[in-house]
Amino acid sequence: MSRITCPELKKTVSADEAARHIDNGHRVAMSGFTGSGYPKVVPGAVAARARAAHDRGDDFGIELWTGASTAPELDGVLAEADAVSKRLPFQSDPAMRSSINSGATEYVDTHLSHSAQQAWFGFYGNLDVAVVEVAAILPNGLLVPGSSVGNSKTWLDLADKVILEVNSWHPRAYEGFHDVYYGTRRPPERLPIQLLEPMQRIGDPYLRVDPAKVVAVVETNAPDRNLPFKPADEDSKAIAAHLVDFLRHEIAADRLPPELLPLQSGVGNVANAVMGNLADSEFTGLTAYTEVIQDGMLDLIDDGKLTSVSATAFSLSAERAADFNENIESYKGRILLRTQEMSNHPEAIRRLGVIAINGMVEADIYGNVNSTHVMGSSIINGIGGSGDFARNAYLNFFVSNSLAKSGAISSIVPFASHIDHTEHDTQILVTEQGLADLRGLSPVARARKSIAECAHPSYRDRLSDYLERAIAANPAGRHTPHLLGEALAWHGNFQVGGRM
Repeated sequence: MSRITCPELKKTVSADEAARHIDNGHRVAMSGFTGSGYPKVVPGAVAARARAAHDRGDDFGIELWTGASTAPELDGVLAEADAVSKRLPFQSDPAMRSSINSGATEYVDTHLSHSAQQAWFGFYGNLDVAVVEVAAILPNGLLVPGSSVGNSKTWLDLADKVILEVNSWHPRAYEGFHDVYYGTRRPPERLPIQLLEPMQRIGDPYLRVDPAKVVAVVETNAPDRNLPFKPADEDSKAIAAHLVDFLRHEIAADRLPPELLPLQSGVGNVANAVMGNLADSEFTGLTAYTEVIQDGMLDLIDDGKLTSVSATAFSLSAERAADFNENIESYKGRILLRTQEMSNHPEAIRRLGVIAINGMVEADIYGNVNSTHVMGSSIINGIGGSGDFARNAYLNFFVSNSLAKSGAISSIVPFASHIDHTEHDTQILVTEQGLADLRGLSPVARARKSIAECAHPSYRDRLSDYLERAIAANPAGRHTPHLLGEALAWHGNFQVGGRM
């Protein structure tokens, strides 16, 4: 049975025909968040148009906006076709990363809570075309979202033209899983967001679109980019154990209730390991207010430990996605997918008292965190939602192994090569070595604790030596003492067992 039941929107065409609405220089917004809910075939057709244009000696490049990361079928094919002149607000594709770091594609790395509102404010310019994947088009023209919401609502509202991909891989039973807030206004007419608990509905179950703007509808049946998770290794298990023990300590100190506060967990194997550790713990009655639902959160729901999850997207392994699609009805009422302006809304995060757990590339001894760059110049993925949560959370954790590159690089350094989260926003660092609670500490006390608790033993003495020499060399500047030349050289010159 067709998923397109609105007579006015029966505009079914091929992906190639739909792609003809996208031209060189267009600003094009596409759905998708962490590899879910992105268009599966139109991006490839746009890439083919780009290659044909380049073969003729013509220019072809679009500005590409999404919710967050997508997949090889979107970011990958477009980057490989040299079809993207500018990208925002987040990406994780190797081909797109290479294009950005080579300078072929400009990259605007934006907080995920900011991207929709900044588009509304006109900061990015006029939006020419939106390409949005949905699970179904209802007879009245309302759209049933699939495995993500992301920025789709904003793209549909702002675009001059809309292309819809209707993907029958998404269960038709997705109807009712979503909460799309349509109360957004520009300053000074903005109103408080009346969101008082994680599963509260403040919007509609559907996306809306002006039928007159829809120029093409493409039918697909293709899975999301569902990547396997590595089994939790010993380091990930140790990080998870430190974090869960700390939560017990906070309950004992009467700083958290026994059921904790709403959880937020970034994407990755360490975050998944934390969820696994919670599943094996005594905690019950948990809730989550997060961006992404990974395998570990579904396991917590299945185990009865997690009562509900509010998010904007899934990011599941292929096996877990198949299981969810088969048993989707059993999760109704326990999972709610929102727009990312709401899942990442600073006001809501602060009001609900979220406990935020996010990964990092490195942290310096004072607590400045780099979550995006290698050697200060090469982007990895982007800041994503970590800043939205870290600055506004009740508790925030930044987690990482203490070593990278088979021990050649320390994740705890004298001076971060790039700073996404300043020491003012960082509360707790966790590595497999231990946990450093930096709350209420002065910079030098933070440094000593970070080194003692989180640095690998191979680097601990050197970091302590650096700190003490920095203190001695700065008699009038001991608040945050540094030897800047040495601190910056650390990234290029230190190896395990070596000296500068």
